[in-house]
Amino acid sequence: MLLTYDSPKGLVGGWIVETEAYMGQKDSAAHAFGGRRTASNEPLYGPPGTVYIYSIHGRYLLDVAAQEKDVPQGVLIRAVEPTIGQKIMLANRKKHGFDLTNGPGKLMEAFGIADKEMNFEIFGDHSKLAIDQQRKKAPAQIETSNRIGVANQGDWATRPLRYFVKGNPYVSGIKKRDVDQENFGWTLPAMKD
Repeated sequence: MLLTYDSPKGLVGGWIVETEAYMGQKDSAAHAFGGRRTASNEPLYGPPGTVYIYSIHGRYLLDVAAQEKDVPQGVLIRAVEPTIGQKIMLANRKKHGFDLTNGPGKLMEAFGIADKEMNFEIFGDHSKLAIDQQRKKAPAQIETSNRIGVANQGDWATRPLRYFVKGNPYVSGIKKRDVDQENFGWTLPAMKD
């Protein structure tokens, strides 16, 4: 799906190409593991589509609550293939090529989001963040793996809860030899917006 942000500098966005699922209280790598509920992770307990922005190591990351209210399961948006407002993103991040949005902190920096002000908003419902559920692209293949950066988080750390468009160069950590140079992992050639 297409993720967009109506930033103060203009509209930016791209196709979501990498995500990670976090399964709430039972997931040892999740912010709500064991029923943990704090002011910081409270957006995860919101209704489906609630914006949850948090920071790790000085970088902001974007999550969306995925279950009914009070069921704190979410999806981390790890990377997008930028298609809207690339000049704005380049100015925000000072990086170019695939390094622009190939990680969750890089994505937020490129979008120009450096605070938690949109927490508790609902994607697309009076929020400047939106996930367009009408416009979709079909990946040729969705690959799974263990999540990134949670290796020391107990028995759930190695579960295959990371999903990505196989062959897309904007997927974090992809090796050059694994990139689908022709279609970037989509069933049709890459669309330009």
